[in-house]
Amino acid sequence: MAKENDASMKSAWGQALAAVALVGALSVGFWGLAKTSAAESEPKPATCSDGESPAPKGKHLSGAQLCEALNRSDLAALLGTPAEIAKTASGSDSSTGTAGGKDIATPQAQVEFETYTVTLSATYDGLPVAGSEGLLGSYARPQKVLGRPGVLYSTRTISISFRLDGGDADSGPGVPARALTVALDAKDRGGSLDVTLWRADGVVPDDAVLLRVAESVLPRVPGWKARG
Repeated sequence: MAKENDASMKSAWGQALAAVALVGALSVGFWGLAKTSAAESEPKPATCSDGESPAPKGKHLSGAQLCEALNRSDLAALLGTPAEIAKTASGSDSSTGTAGGKDIATPQAQVEFETYTVTLSATYDGLPVAGSEGLLGSYARPQKVLGRPGVLYSTRTISISFRLDGGDADSGPGVPARALTVALDAKDRGGSLDVTLWRADGVVPDDAVLLRVAESVLPRVPGWKARG
């Protein structure tokens, strides 16, 4: 009888230990699953689209190249909002027609955060930057950037609203922005790189923030050193 009792006790202890082990294994499994699900649900910073067009032939930059230069991992910190992540990041290749029938290449990239939106563009108009402050409004002023001529000025975004009935979209002035135009090369032989910054809440951006972003981003633009 004693032996049978001992066997029963051992069996009961074995079942109890097995149950504890099973519960522990399930707990670890559920913890790991919860951790994985939480990690997968966390928003990830936007990346430049893979479908963007390749670099144009010749000396012109592409929107994809500008996007790669602008969408850096520390951009939110440079903006003073380190906890935010990029919601969208894109680049495009466009041009502007002139009265003489000539197309001016104007590739552009844009990265949007909760607070700020930043654009980086290039303009191949062949015009020098020095002295252009007179054309950019009363708040424009010369601003040397990394040893190159530049102009700091105010502008506005364009607000576009779409009609639910399918009618024509309405457009008008958006929020105030601050922009910085910098010569493509140190000798200012024509063309520019432009960094523009605006806030979702409509507050005018601080020039110190704009300059900090520009001085960090511009050296990453392909060919920057070669054009120095």
